[in-house]
Amino acid sequence: MSFDLYVDLAYQRRCPQDANLPAGLASGFVDECTVWSAWGSDERREAREFYMRRVLSQDLYLPEELRLEPDFKALPNTSWIGFEIRFTFQTPWYSKDDRPFHVLDNPVRKDRVFGVPFMPASSWKGLLRWACRIQAGLHEHLESQKGRLEGWRDPSWIIFLFGNEKGEESRFQRGALAFYPTWFSRIGFEVINPHSRARRAGVQPIYYEVVPAGTPGVLRFLYAPLPGVVEREEIDPVEALEQLLCAAEQLLTIYGISAKRTVGWGTAAIDEWKAYRKGSGEISGKERADFWGKLWKWISQGEGS
Repeated sequence: MSFDLYVDLAYQRRCPQDANLPAGLASGFVDECTVWSAWGSDERREAREFYMRRVLSQDLYLPEELRLEPDFKALPNTSWIGFEIRFTFQTPWYSKDDRPFHVLDNPVRKDRVFGVPFMPASSWKGLLRWACRIQAGLHEHLESQKGRLEGWRDPSWIIFLFGNEKGEESRFQRGALAFYPTWFSRIGFEVINPHSRARRAGVQPIYYEVVPAGTPGVLRFLYAPLPGVVEREEIDPVEALEQLLCAAEQLLTIYGISAKRTVGWGTAAIDEWKAYRKGSGEISGKERADFWGKLWKWISQGEGS
């Protein structure tokens, strides 16, 4: 079987006409384009141009039968709240794929089976925890400590929402939040062209496969506190959720959720805020202040804590 594979690769001198997108971005189409690009500089250029034309030609969606989106309308407990923050990218989003070989130097992260670009739940949790820390004064702490993290301790509301990190405390505590991946339907390309200082001309363009500006996405997370945690830890859930939503807005609209955030990638405009709870239906708002006013009524009644 291995011999047949190597023989097939040896004769692979062009990309297949049937790309079978988006699954072809995980295996098949992308592999054959990568092999084609290895034959020489001309083949590399042709393979990349062919790959980019095909990827730009259609939108990318997961099979509907998978139904990977959480059903927040069927939550089992009235203390649980499902959140959706719908947004549209204003700048490109990029997270490097972990494929060892690819026709491009900087492919965007994709699902390994279905080939659809996505942002994993773990990335959402890490970035939002960081945004909450900034909200709680991490920036001022780093300035006073000359960039060192020593001495910083997360406030109780952050530990309540995200839990403590393994190895950080003697007793591990699970947070009240559960995150879900975000899938994106479009792929585009950005070119960075480094210039020679001597010639002041482009040396060799570097292509980045990205999720382009204008692509919509949804941040989904579930607020599901364990019974008794709020009382035992003396947590104010109203303050915790208010700080969380404020941090989420700053993360999406100011800081960005992409690699290369320092050049402005990964910022978005928030289109709608939504929340779901058992027995209360759903609430929504275009602005965070309006949405929070409706959510506060839920929580202040004692049913959301």
